[in-house]
Amino acid sequence: MARPRIALFVLEALPNARVVRRFVADHRADIAVVGLSNAERPSTGGLTGQIRRHLGRSGPGILPYLAVNFGLPDLLRPLAPLTQAASGSRDAPEATPLRTLCRRLGIPTLTVDDVNGPEVAQTLRETAPDLILTYHFDQILKPETIGLARLGGINGHPGLLPRHRGPVPTIHALAEGPGSFGMTLHRLDAAIDAGAILSQEAVTLPPGTTATRAAVALHAHGRGMLDRLLDDIARTGALPEGRRFEVLPYCPFPNRAMLASLRRRGLRLTDGRDLREAVSLSGRAV
Repeated sequence: MARPRIALFVLEALPNARVVRRFVADHRADIAVVGLSNAERPSTGGLTGQIRRHLGRSGPGILPYLAVNFGLPDLLRPLAPLTQAASGSRDAPEATPLRTLCRRLGIPTLTVDDVNGPEVAQTLRETAPDLILTYHFDQILKPETIGLARLGGINGHPGLLPRHRGPVPTIHALAEGPGSFGMTLHRLDAAIDAGAILSQEAVTLPPGTTATRAAVALHAHGRGMLDRLLDDIARTGALPEGRRFEVLPYCPFPNRAMLASLRRRGLRLTDGRDLREAVSLSGRAV
């Protein structure tokens, strides 16, 4: 069977940037379109509204995590041509911002303010993907949107579902303790992180791993899982039914008490090593 054509939706950030860029370069012939989430879209209150909500729930302790994972990569992305030239990494996919890489490879892109809006629906009808893939994406697809792809959709979740449903599973895994980290590929479903499990692997991470570094490592680990799943789909022409599970409570961004508990235990959301990686994301190939 032919390989499925993919509509890829991502929020390009530190946890997924390098692995997604490499995936797009390797699967260029299979990518129908790449949708890039606008993290500052008006429906979320924009940048100011989001910071206000995070401060209200988590307090200022969440700000370094947000800055390293999202703020700095976004802020420094326009400087990529300069940093790539200085480091000699201009042709390296892993160091090339995704929109630039797609333009180089001839893959259409769109900025996504509303993944369930008419612009996305029209794009999916025009490009006719077989499969939707979300890999670190911050918008929830409705069944009607998922249904615009012949085979439905897959999401990559850096956690061991049904535990740690939600946007920051590695923070909750860090709080839970050793043996709690892993990667899950599951069917897209109307409920958040509730679709049938297609593939899941526990991953052992070194002591001292931050929540940020765990997210980077798990997304990278998921690449191999994803390639194997796509090979199965190409061979059978269908998306597996997967394993249904009891849906456990949603795990949102941490509250102040949880962050205080992590600090007392010497567990960190991010550190200087993560900061250096965020700064060099579009200037260093490896």
